[in-house]
Amino acid sequence: MDESSRDRIPTGGHPSSGRTIRIGAGQGTAGDSPEGVAKLIDAGCDYLCFESLAELVMARLTEQKAADPEMGYAADVAQYLRPALRAVAEGRVKMITNAGGLNPAGAARMAARIAAEQGLCGLRIATVSGDDVSSRLGTLRGQGADLAHAETGAAFSDFPGEPLFASTYLGARPVVDALDAGAQIVFTGRITDATLFLAPLIYEHGWRFDDWDRLATGVLLGHLMECSGQVAGGNYAGPDWWQTPEPWNVPFPMVDVAPDGTAILSKPASCGGRVSFDTVRHQLLYEVQDPSRYLNPDVVSDFTSPTFEDLGEDRVRIRGVRGFPAPATYKALLGVETGWAGEIRVGLSFPHAWEKARTVAAIFRKRVEDAGLDVLEWRVEYFGLDALGGATVPEPSSEPGELLLRVAFRCRDEATALAVRGALTPLYLSAPAAGVGVIHSLTGAGRSPSRQSALWPTLIEKTLVDPHVRVTLGEVEDGKWHIAEEKP
Repeated sequence: MDESSRDRIPTGGHPSSGRTIRIGAGQGTAGDSPEGVAKLIDAGCDYLCFESLAELVMARLTEQKAADPEMGYAADVAQYLRPALRAVAEGRVKMITNAGGLNPAGAARMAARIAAEQGLCGLRIATVSGDDVSSRLGTLRGQGADLAHAETGAAFSDFPGEPLFASTYLGARPVVDALDAGAQIVFTGRITDATLFLAPLIYEHGWRFDDWDRLATGVLLGHLMECSGQVAGGNYAGPDWWQTPEPWNVPFPMVDVAPDGTAILSKPASCGGRVSFDTVRHQLLYEVQDPSRYLNPDVVSDFTSPTFEDLGEDRVRIRGVRGFPAPATYKALLGVETGWAGEIRVGLSFPHAWEKARTVAAIFRKRVEDAGLDVLEWRVEYFGLDALGGATVPEPSSEPGELLLRVAFRCRDEATALAVRGALTPLYLSAPAAGVGVIHSLTGAGRSPSRQSALWPTLIEKTLVDPHVRVTLGEVEDGKWHIAEEKP
């Protein structure tokens, strides 16, 4: 991005219209339900934001792009696009998504093909790239980026292998630029989850990039919305959780935001779920380390500052968010392969379920040891006893009626992981009674081993990344995405 774009005030290319903007959360994770998209459009959302990139999804996308250079984006975005494209073409709604992953241009070309299937043309699709720094790690180090582990302080020289991917979490500026250029759909790579929701507010309301309180409001709202159904009754842990209406009718949230940042969080009336003070405060603290200093590329937000007013009828008013100047660095994530993992699961029944489960685990590990198979890491859990609560849950006062033993293991290669799993087979006929033969088959423990990755978080100065960020605008014609403009 050029410096004029970075410094433009107000952002968005036009002053605020003064109208309230309605934003809907169309997706909270890869594989989320697409059912909410049409309901959000019918509810009059101006923007739909789709969050699809869990951290280790990037490793899977890396594999996909290596096998097919046209891939590398979250392919399931297609099922969210199909019910929305006509409304986008008609100018009723715009879409922003990080489903571009490692190949936003590939995602744009895919969207063009779907548009052609629906007889649509003229759609303006933009991509945001430059977050992928995997090819520039050597250059970055030469420019002063030490790439030390942000949590442990370990030097990059301790990085355990070749990076699978290296992506920085960009902020709202390039997405705002894309909207300013006329984009109706924006595909990004790795940006922060909350940024998906902040960017259209900056654009529509003309918020300044140094208006810390309003930017903090956008980030807080994005954090509440990014996990789709969670803020609308999903995963709700209140004492009356079972009274959530129609939990099968997936609720996706939406928020109405005025130019001053005052917001009302709600959901379409056609959905189940609930929006209340309790559901909002539960999501507020989800994946938050220090609620008084929630870091984002555009602002540092104080999540302890706002007030939440339950208006009833699934509506919560939010206001009074405080913000502070943005950090000088981007967070970046590097991925590294750590081997192959497999698992076995065995159900054991009354009587002596726990003793049987521990015995099966001991026999299994002894057989692996005697076979000379190299296991780098073991994990043993007893579902029904310690798998979820661990030491925080007291041991049962009476013998459990049944337990599910799970033994996971990590090996250097796939062949070893397969051999380790195979050590269980003789226990079908040679283990404590009641469990191994039938339950092992039913629980899916015969799945193939999976490739494992680990994450290396680090910080990189924004000045080393921003010159390489690109916004590319194209138009759909004859089922193809024709690039019209590229802006640094």
